[in-house]
Amino acid sequence: MRPAYVPQLRLYQDWLREHRGLSFPDFESLRRWSVSDLDAFWRSIWDYDRFESPTPYTAVLEDERMPGARWFPGAQVNYAQRVFRHVGPAHAAGMPAIVSDNERGEARELSWPELRRQVASLALTLREAGVQRGDRVAAYLPNVPETVVAFLACASIGAVWSVCAPDMGTRAVLDRFRQIEPRVLIAADGIHYAGKAMDRAETVAALRAELPSVQTLVVLETPYASRRLPAELGFAEAIARDDAQTAAFEPEWLPFDHPLWIVYSSGTTGLPKPIVHGHGGIALMAAASAKHFDTGTSYSANNWGERFHWYSSTGWVMWNCQVNGLLDGVTICLFDGSPSGSKDAPDWGVLWRFAAKHRITYLGAGAAFYANCMKAGLDLSQCGDLRAVRALGSTGSPLSEEVQRWGTEQFERVGTPGIWWSNVSGGTDFCGAFIAGNRELPQTPGRMQCRQVGAAVEAWNEAGQPVIDEVGELVCTRPLPSMPLYLWGDRDHARYLSSYFDVYPGVWRHGDWLRILPDGSCIIYGRSDATINRHGLRMGTSEIYAAVEALPEVLDSMVIDLEYLGRPSRMILFVVMRPGHPLDAPMQARIRDAIRNALSPRFLPDDIIEAPEIPRTLSGKKQEVPIKKLFLGHELERVVNRDAMANPQCLAWYAQQAAAAATPRDTAK
Repeated sequence: MRPAYVPQLRLYQDWLREHRGLSFPDFESLRRWSVSDLDAFWRSIWDYDRFESPTPYTAVLEDERMPGARWFPGAQVNYAQRVFRHVGPAHAAGMPAIVSDNERGEARELSWPELRRQVASLALTLREAGVQRGDRVAAYLPNVPETVVAFLACASIGAVWSVCAPDMGTRAVLDRFRQIEPRVLIAADGIHYAGKAMDRAETVAALRAELPSVQTLVVLETPYASRRLPAELGFAEAIARDDAQTAAFEPEWLPFDHPLWIVYSSGTTGLPKPIVHGHGGIALMAAASAKHFDTGTSYSANNWGERFHWYSSTGWVMWNCQVNGLLDGVTICLFDGSPSGSKDAPDWGVLWRFAAKHRITYLGAGAAFYANCMKAGLDLSQCGDLRAVRALGSTGSPLSEEVQRWGTEQFERVGTPGIWWSNVSGGTDFCGAFIAGNRELPQTPGRMQCRQVGAAVEAWNEAGQPVIDEVGELVCTRPLPSMPLYLWGDRDHARYLSSYFDVYPGVWRHGDWLRILPDGSCIIYGRSDATINRHGLRMGTSEIYAAVEALPEVLDSMVIDLEYLGRPSRMILFVVMRPGHPLDAPMQARIRDAIRNALSPRFLPDDIIEAPEIPRTLSGKKQEVPIKKLFLGHELERVVNRDAMANPQCLAWYAQQAAAAATPRDTAK
């Protein structure tokens, strides 16, 4: 008989008591210690999770400042090395490294030794192609095992990884990859999504032509391409080596802050921000986050057979978090395809059947996924045996009380009463969570259980003071190891500073509305800035404007996303049309096509409304945030300064539109 399960946070606290002499009467006491004594807390994570370095570190946190904090100077790490320490014991226990499946039911398993061999083969191939430490490798790949192999190969030799999902348009990908000047491009020539084969050969050819820095193209050939692309290497060939060099391959030891990957987070102006994270910071933050996610080594008695799935595309930071499971020796489960079937035949049972088929223990997805399952009237008892699922993860947008109750009731019917919801909120910016779950704390539908250990998160009012039981700006007052090293190409950190520290110098302002309840639980009320959050993916409004305003009939545009707790996301696009060109159905279709082709279908607006003018400041900036607040129910005079506007006369029209929309706001705000 298996012993009773012990949550990861409890195991960690037991270790603190035994090895550090630290005991905490409750979680809040532990959390307060973790953010008041950063040195002791992060040193304990290093020791508890058995980080290794061939050279000693000289300090835990050398200089506490934001930005610019330097963690574990002198230490050497490698993300891939942290993954490969599990190869022997996980394989001996019969646990695979990766389980994958797709819309066509083509399931695969990749063993730990085979994962290591393929990574070594590709790493050696990249070295022979001239890739050196610090070189960027860009990928245009779907959520398949080959993408994980490619990432780990880059990490193992100190190359810097960056990936975009193949559902992104050519311009959106180029806006990202041009900034980082990749030496190698690894790309799939086709994908299968929502029941359709999609040729990507022309897109890959265009990317190669528009990225002059690329010296080597590696093509992952699929059955979905119309033609074969000329390339220096085929992916199958690059991972085929199985010789003495491959067997002897070891990841390189790298400085703690050596760049690991570049991810992208879009603001309201300019190109997407290319955010650089380091090997050590990501691995350390993943170790802390895993205690809240409550995922554990698949070959340990406590978490025997753990299988972790978080539905994501490669363009969302949750793909990175999914791969982070390998750091802890967890079997990760990838699904490549649409979670809702095809457009013609919607099917919200896809992921649930995938979970039942592969005995997934931890299923995560964007909050919108669960809401859509509820709206579709899905009956989970008809989706296979889901009794292996012990946890449900949710992020990307606020999960409403109604949806959480629906999911809990569904799992009661399939034989798992009191299913645990791991509702988290974090960001691409630091690849981690600020607000997280705790299996030992009470669950209240519509809330997240606690703030994560090590994250000095507070809600600040307009005076910059921390508040409890009031909605305020989510800030982080002390550094985290996974905060960006820098933004690529950002001279003097000017863009980094303006992105996160413009309102409160030295304090990270995240751009979310947060309410911390007296019991420590939290509610996120959506974005406090104008960034669009659709289905868990964030996109800068500037990228939408670039697509829409390229149409000659459109003079100006503005978009707002009315994401708010307990209500479906509603994205409204206001357009000012050129005289003589009405916003009729064909024009609306052209606008939607422009967004779909340049960016992604994920960012199609719910409503397109013709406006007389776009409200702007005297300096010409679009008034996205004030208009968003207006539509969320705030009074006009409290959200906008008419004296700072170039065209205040247009506000009456927007006030009328907001009144007609009648979107109520939470009275706590």
